[in-house]
Amino acid sequence: MKIKLLNKISPVGLNVFDETYETSDAIENPDAIMVRSAKMHDLPRNPELLAIARAGAGVNNIPVDACSEEGIVVFNTPGANANAVKEMVLTGMLLASRDVIGGVEYVRGLEGQDGVAKLVEANKSNFAGTEIQGKTLAVIGLGAIGVLVANAAHSLGMDVIGYDPYVSVNAAWKLSRSIEHGDSLASILPQADFVTIHVPLNDETKGYINQDVFAMMKKGVKLMNFSRGEIVDEEALLKAIEEGIVDKYVTDFPNEKMVNQRNVIAIPHLGASTEESEENCAVMAAQQIRDYLENGNIVNSVNFPACDMGVLKLPCRVLIMHRNVPKIVSQLTQLIARENLNISDMNNRSRKDLAYTMLDLDSKADAATLDAMRAVEGVIRVRVIYK
Repeated sequence: MKIKLLNKISPVGLNVFDETYETSDAIENPDAIMVRSAKMHDLPRNPELLAIARAGAGVNNIPVDACSEEGIVVFNTPGANANAVKEMVLTGMLLASRDVIGGVEYVRGLEGQDGVAKLVEANKSNFAGTEIQGKTLAVIGLGAIGVLVANAAHSLGMDVIGYDPYVSVNAAWKLSRSIEHGDSLASILPQADFVTIHVPLNDETKGYINQDVFAMMKKGVKLMNFSRGEIVDEEALLKAIEEGIVDKYVTDFPNEKMVNQRNVIAIPHLGASTEESEENCAVMAAQQIRDYLENGNIVNSVNFPACDMGVLKLPCRVLIMHRNVPKIVSQLTQLIARENLNISDMNNRSRKDLAYTMLDLDSKADAATLDAMRAVEGVIRVRVIYK
């Protein structure tokens, strides 16, 4: 199996692959691709490509819709970098509360002067701030990162309100029972001294924090954005800063407009930039690719449904990607039965317009049967794995 690397991937992750795999940035016609930040929208995709794994959470650099049409599974690694981002959010809140950056720059400017200690004591009040203990934090989005931030902030003595209309059962189990739940932005933002955003960037969330949302916030709020820059309407943000609604905006996604803006603390995308996080993401991405290539199992895909039948033990496993429409599965199984092939085990899952069917057979399927399955209307891709 050939794995193409579009970015530098931690060796710890690459060690997941055994000697039957080849990993390199120079591979042509790969079976799978591992990527971090490289832009893939304009890159050609070879017909043999089966999977793309993003060593991170966001997949905006990957043409997910086009991959779905070609039967290419796109994986991400939710939660693998959650702790690193959580720590940066806490750092951002502290930087927004205490003028540490201004104080450090002031001290740097004292180089060569006499009586530095006296000068520092005389002027330190210019950089005084407030504590986060006892303040209210609103967490928008209670996924892997949002839950960690909410729990950690509560442990630091903050009152925490969470809002997520799509919170998963798994995330809900991990959320401290002390976290208050809001049923809308309007119900949580007027109370919040701090607001942190943890939602994915998509068509629905682009410009999500806009003029109307800023109008819900109380004056002097401190806003953290460690999700994606485009989630915040920057024109509306600058107006909110000017009006005193936003006291500090901490963003991990600087651009030309945010550089040296008053009351903006711009961090150079360091949220997940830790050695531990990069290793965790690489290992998780590699494990998902290997399991898919060897067993056909799908875990943490952003385009195809989760579907898992464990390690292949029978002679043949047939994997079919298809439209989520009636009668396709029955047509496929009829083709299997027509050739007197026995289905020992089966799993079918759907996700919006797409579905995935796994069939374990007692004997190997022949090429003619597989071609007949590919010819069924609505089938996107048929792959077979032999034991």
